[in-house]
Amino acid sequence: MRIKKNKKKIYIISGAAVLLIIIIAANIFREDDNTIKVEVEEVQRGTVIHKVNASGKIQPIREIKISATTSAWVTKITVKEGDAVKTGQLLITLDEKQHLAATEQTQSSVNSAKASLKQVGAQKKRMESLYNQKLISEQELESITAQHELAVNQLRQAKAALISREDELSKLKMTAPSDGIVTKINIEVGEMAVGSMFQAATLMIIADLNRMEVIVDVNENDVVSVSLGDTTEIEIDAFQDTLFYGVVSEIAHMAQTTSMGSAEQVTNFEVKIRIIDVPDGIRPGMSATANIITDKKYDVLAIPIQSLTVRPEGSEKSSLGKGKKSSSEKEGVKNSKAKKMEELVFIVADKPGGVLRDGKMSEWDEKKGKKFKAPKDGKLVHIRPITVGISSETHYEVLDGLSEGDKIVTGSYRAISKDLSHNKAVTFDKDNGDKGKGFNIQIGGSKDESEDSNSKQ
Repeated sequence: MRIKKNKKKIYIISGAAVLLIIIIAANIFREDDNTIKVEVEEVQRGTVIHKVNASGKIQPIREIKISATTSAWVTKITVKEGDAVKTGQLLITLDEKQHLAATEQTQSSVNSAKASLKQVGAQKKRMESLYNQKLISEQELESITAQHELAVNQLRQAKAALISREDELSKLKMTAPSDGIVTKINIEVGEMAVGSMFQAATLMIIADLNRMEVIVDVNENDVVSVSLGDTTEIEIDAFQDTLFYGVVSEIAHMAQTTSMGSAEQVTNFEVKIRIIDVPDGIRPGMSATANIITDKKYDVLAIPIQSLTVRPEGSEKSSLGKGKKSSSEKEGVKNSKAKKMEELVFIVADKPGGVLRDGKMSEWDEKKGKKFKAPKDGKLVHIRPITVGISSETHYEVLDGLSEGDKIVTGSYRAISKDLSHNKAVTFDKDNGDKGKGFNIQIGGSKDESEDSNSKQ
């Protein structure tokens, strides 16, 4: 019986010890769970390049559409797509039988008008002579004079008709108006070329492929920062891993709106970018992406884009520092649209304190601050309202609020956007280390510039 009692005591004591260990471990883990793992980076100086991104198509700067002015059958095409042509070179010949006949008929009318004028002219001279001898009346002289003027006008009309017919006949042989490349032929020999002065069909297209441009659609929010002459980086889908350069040559004044009146309504402005060095093998209609460089700032303080977030102004007053939010803070988040928001980053600090805002440190209750304590191998974070300028694809320019060398939180996204608050305890990702310490950054530069910068480090 004693043995059984001793075993029972041992089991009880062992169970109690295990329970105590579990409670201690739970407390330890709970304290650890109250901290947030973050990534940090030092604020440094670099170059921030603001770019406006847009996509579009490549088109020749000069493109000529060949059309017929009169309708006729196509009898001959002397070129094919891809041929280089010179000014005045014959391109297309149309059937001229009917136009030749009409021209000859008009020529006959001119000859008849000339003969009639000659006859009336001779009669007029005789009538003038008889009138001078007072053998005819003045009325008879006026009649022959009127007939002569009518004959003159008929000759003029006949000559004008002949010029028109000859012009129509000459346009049946269509020639190249300028040097270029035949990029499109829309008709075959034997087909009818429909001609009109207002809605003529395009028979052929000639373009100068040595002078090309990218036509892109830029959103209305971005076009205000684009100016004529802005340098542009161009990526052509057909030329992978190759960067071309261009210059903004034209900005539309009239917007193009799609999906008008719907939730998907988009307002864009057409921007033309002239390609500086046109590569061989480029074709009209190729897809391209343009990065228009609208601004560039050298040697400025810069922070990663993901490190910037927004909070209601004065959010530090409702922060509890334990990963929870007070009812007032929760209400502030719900009604954040009604409250004034401020842009800020989370800066690493050794001890709790107030907020540096507009160059002034807010008041801090030391008694209240006793419950905020940095964990072992960790720190606290303070919110730091800042003012930013232009942005690149990866960084913001900092105008006010930070100094070079300040350590700020750069990750994770959830921590920055949701979990972190003023005087929140944090620990650092081991893989992160002191990221951003001891190296120079080139922010928003070209690929070649970045590789060159890394090779120097």
